[in-house]
Amino acid sequence: MFKKGISTATSLAGLQARPPKHHYFTNGVVFAATGLFATAAALAVVQPNTPIKPPPVYQAHQALALPAVLPGASPSFSAPFIDETQIRPGDTLAAVLQRLNVDDDKLLPFLVQDKSARSIYKLYPGRSVQAALDAEGDLVWLRYYHTPGTNDKSGFVSKWLEIKPADNGGYTATEQSQATDTQVRMAEGEINSSLFGATDAAGIPDAITLQMADILGSKIDFMQDLRKGDRFRVVYEAHSHDGKGVGSGRVLALEFINQDKTYDAAWFTPSQGPGGYYDFNGSNLKGAFLRTALEFSRISSTFGMRKHPIRGKWIGHQGVDYAATTGTPIRATANGTVEFIGQQNGYGNVIVLKHYNKITTLYAHQSRFAPNLKKGDSVEQGQLIGYVGSTGWATGPHLHYEFRIDNKPVNPLSVDLPVAQALEGADRKAFTQVVASYKQNIEMLASLQSENIQLASR
Repeated sequence: MFKKGISTATSLAGLQARPPKHHYFTNGVVFAATGLFATAAALAVVQPNTPIKPPPVYQAHQALALPAVLPGASPSFSAPFIDETQIRPGDTLAAVLQRLNVDDDKLLPFLVQDKSARSIYKLYPGRSVQAALDAEGDLVWLRYYHTPGTNDKSGFVSKWLEIKPADNGGYTATEQSQATDTQVRMAEGEINSSLFGATDAAGIPDAITLQMADILGSKIDFMQDLRKGDRFRVVYEAHSHDGKGVGSGRVLALEFINQDKTYDAAWFTPSQGPGGYYDFNGSNLKGAFLRTALEFSRISSTFGMRKHPIRGKWIGHQGVDYAATTGTPIRATANGTVEFIGQQNGYGNVIVLKHYNKITTLYAHQSRFAPNLKKGDSVEQGQLIGYVGSTGWATGPHLHYEFRIDNKPVNPLSVDLPVAQALEGADRKAFTQVVASYKQNIEMLASLQSENIQLASR
């Protein structure tokens, strides 16, 4: 179940001279509280001419006899006492255990020597360590939250190392993980200097800000097009574990008003294929294919006839080469399925992705592939699939990229790239229902934002 929370931040310049107005949200209803107390200094106190006797005061007391043992009372507590500390720069295990009041000569040697506890070998500043002690001060368990939040195949999880006493007088160490709680949060803000400045003021995580820029990057140049007074409203996921925030999820809906023009987006997963962002009218915000697989590069060899740098012969070059340093990330140019991943003759380390309408793309000479990527995996447009290298027949680090239709190479720089498939039928109906709920959230934020702007202008 999603738990809804609201985070808002809007510039309230000019309100310093008035009592602040606070907004409270309970089940979607907005309450405002302003100056509930009148100024007492404006009231004069008049003394009566004749003394007035104070009302009589009566005092009464009664002694109650308590039973020897209270019902339900327990002479001892069975729950452990839990203490917590954060890793500090330069910390040692001994210092951490001392702050947690853990006093056991056998524990520190176990943590240092046992391979099952190897994740505690590296202490990351800011990460938490908890210790549970019983009434006698003996250790019940020790937990090191080395990975508060991360994505894996099961979703967004929190991972930690757990140490417990063993029956033989020693200890056992096991790696634990648990799915995080997911909440839906909403926030709105106004541009005063920069996008990051506005989202920081609104309490929006940087990971969400980067997603906002990526989602509308084809519509807005966030480096040059932003103007003071531009406004945004965003609905996004946030992850927590044991009540603590451990990471951000996905932007669910977004509205951005840039120079009086409104842009919007909503996440939707159709019945066939991976999810993506669509405007509120149902149009895909990204084309079916990106023009290039590298974000920053230069073309070192174009499609067509060329003199082969190794063979020395004039032969047809069936792709486009992009010069880049070794390790530059390579991204999939479209949604697809891994048809081949491995070594292949002069291509070296190569990946072939299969797309719809008999289209395939090829990415050659990679130094290494993205971790855990294998044949048959589905990939999304823009997803990391590997890194630039010089494996196979290559004189230097670069990406060789091919675009094939029915297994025939075509020039990816000049071909009319397919447009994104439109939502139809049941997908269109489902999208309309999903985006309707997001519109309500956006409209509520817009109403709140408008109210704050009016207050600031008074």
